[in-house]
Parts: sequence; structure tokens; C-alpha cells
Amino acid sequence: MTSPLTAAEQHVLDQVDEDELVDLTSKLIAAASENPGGTEAAAVEVLRQACEDYGLQTEVAEAAPGRPNLVATLPGGSGPGAAPVIFLGHSDVVPAGAGWSRDPFTPVLKAGRLYGRGSTDMKGGLAAVVVAMGALARAGTELPAPVQLVCAVDEEEHGLGIRAFARQAAAVHNDVPTTAGADRSAGPGAYAACIVAEPTDLETVIGCRGDSYFELTVTGIAAHSGNPTDGRNAIDAASRVLELIRHDGERLATDPDPLLGHGTWNVGRIEGGHGTSIVAAGCTVSLDRRLMPDEDPEQLAAALRKQIGEAGIDTDGISVQLDVTMEMPGFRTSADSPVVSAAVEALADAGGGQSPVGGWTAACDGGFIARDFSVDTIVLGPGGLNDQAHQPDESVSVTEMTTAARVYALMCMRITSGQLE
Repeated sequence: MTSPLTAAEQHVLDQVDEDELVDLTSKLIAAASENPGGTEAAAVEVLRQACEDYGLQTEVAEAAPGRPNLVATLPGGSGPGAAPVIFLGHSDVVPAGAGWSRDPFTPVLKAGRLYGRGSTDMKGGLAAVVVAMGALARAGTELPAPVQLVCAVDEEEHGLGIRAFARQAAAVHNDVPTTAGADRSAGPGAYAACIVAEPTDLETVIGCRGDSYFELTVTGIAAHSGNPTDGRNAIDAASRVLELIRHDGERLATDPDPLLGHGTWNVGRIEGGHGTSIVAAGCTVSLDRRLMPDEDPEQLAAALRKQIGEAGIDTDGISVQLDVTMEMPGFRTSADSPVVSAAVEALADAGGGQSPVGGWTAACDGGFIARDFSVDTIVLGPGGLNDQAHQPDESVSVTEMTTAARVYALMCMRITSGQLE
């Protein structure tokens, strides 16, 4: 059900310019920022310049050499309870890959869709946030609290950007030097809400699974294959560990969560041995473990190490090491949260129709904000995760991007004013 827009809201929505949105998204696509590669700086500079053109305050901080995070702020009230609304996005894109019918970094507008690598994931969403903040600034809207866009590097790989931002923001919130290593849990109050502008087809996503990487290293003893008992085969031992993992995956599948499904294991890469006639002295396995919101990968690793020991795999000349090499936490926001209500109502009022409320089996940077700052977090953005993101000839609907910008602007006005509390 839609509700009449106030005169102030309509004035802001009138400032959302579709041509500006297409132009900014096109510039971001052309500033190729493939990851791996560490080449986000050009796209971040495009975004920074656009933010400053709209009169937003910007701050650039390197998460790693040559890999800058961007924070753009639309100032608002600074009194008690004036916590910022934070929009979250990332500047990197996956490699273009093969199969394109056009140059992946030359944006093309055709039949209402903008084509190019990153158009859906997630430069269209980034542009929609900037245009929404620009519309608020252009309209002269005085918000009771600030609005911020955080654009992080390296989301598609190891999350260097969001980790650096969360560490720095927690240090500021806890009033300690960044170098002092502030507690990662800054507690409630730092932000009023977090909206991740990843592609959801404008569905309001209230929960995401997390992700983690494990590196399994098995060391054995080399020997001639003519007498394999003289050695200790690391590949054989690794296969026994993988059997434990397979059984655990089957166990997880028996108890799915209605919103998010269940945790999963995937064997992504395996390497071992030196020759067919040599007993393998080493084997490494790269594992992906999707996380439920309440799961800690270090605890999962400890449990698996215990199983390995109980199974007697790491004995008699075989050693096993299991390391967590990446963690991206999951999150879950109550369907009754005011942030969820703000999204659903803004979508209806901005012409986006009735938004379903659901969950994601994918992971995103929003889990860090939800966990480290105890803030209600949703994912809501233009474009399709399953049919466009990471695909050849990736594209995004211009209508969806425009609707997203209108929705973001309304959410900023309504959340900062406390209308939905």
C-alpha cells in the first residue's frame, strides 16, 4: 500500500535525474576495477569526483597500497541520537572473463538496459546511492542525521576494504587511536541503519549467509610407489579429511533455516604430489564454508581438527594443518525492524511496487557492519544477482536504478527523521 508523498519528499524525488544516473554508472563501468588486480583506484576517483560535484564531503583512505576506500557524507544533525544512515558498496568487480558479445568495459545503453562488467554488481547500485544523496543535497534538504556512503575495495576477494573501514570506524567510535586495535565490536549507536546496495532485483533482503575460506595442508613422507608403505601418502590422508567434510555437509543439509538455507562446504582447489610413481609427501586443499549468521569459522576449524584427531588421520608420519584464511560474517535482521519497514514502504511509495522480504545464500560486506556495530542491516539494490552478476554481457535496468535512487532518498528522509520508530 502506498502513502501520499509529502511536498518535501516529492521535491527531493524530482531531483533524481535518470541521465545523470546513466552517465555516472557508465563512467564507473569504463573505469575498470577488476579483482584480482588491485585496480579500484580509477573507479574510486570517478565516484569521489561525482560526490564532490553534488556537494558531498569525501574522505579517501587506503585499505592497502593503491587500494582506496571512499567515505562520502551528506551532513545532517549532530545532536543526541543523530547516528548516520550508512549505505555500503564496493568498487571492485570480478574479472570480465570470456563469452562477451561486446567490450566489457565500454558501456552500452540498449533497450533500457546498461551493459558492462560491474553494471549490476554493483556500479549501478553505487551510482544510485550517489544520485540519491545528490538529490537530497540539491533539494536543500536538512536531515536530522548524516547519511554516508562507504565504498570499499576488495569485496570480491578477501574483504580488505571493509575490514579496514570497520577497524577505523570502531576506533573512532571507541575514542582510541586506530593503531591501538580497537575492539571490533563497537556496540550499538554508531549507525542508525545500514543499507547494502548490492543487486537484489529491488527485493528487501534481511539476512545473508556469511563465507569463510579454509586452507588444509597435509604433510606426509615421500617414497617409491613400488613400495608405498615406506612412505606416508598425504593425498590419501587429505581424502580422509574430505570424507569427514562430506559427511558434515550432509548433516548440515538435514536442518535448513527457512530464510537462509544451511551452511555448506565446497572443495574449490586441490594440489598434491610430485609424480605418479612417488608417494605424495604433500597435499593442499582450498575449502569454502558458507556460514550461518551465528557461526564462527575458528570454532568450526577447531571442531574439524578434533574430528581429524579422533579419526587418527594426523598420526604415523602424517601431519595436518587447518587454517582459516578469510571470514565474512553472515547476518540476520528482524522482519519487524524499522529499517525493513522503511525499505518496503519506500519501494511502494517510489513506484517500485510491493517488495518481497527474503534472504540471501550469498555473502556481502554488510555482515561486518551488522556484527561490529550491532546495527540493523538490509541488502537492497538494482540488478539481478543470479542472472546478471558475474555473467558475460552483464547489464542492469535503468528503470531499476532510477527506482533504487528514489527509494534510497526516501529512506534517508524517513529514517533520519525517526518517522518509523
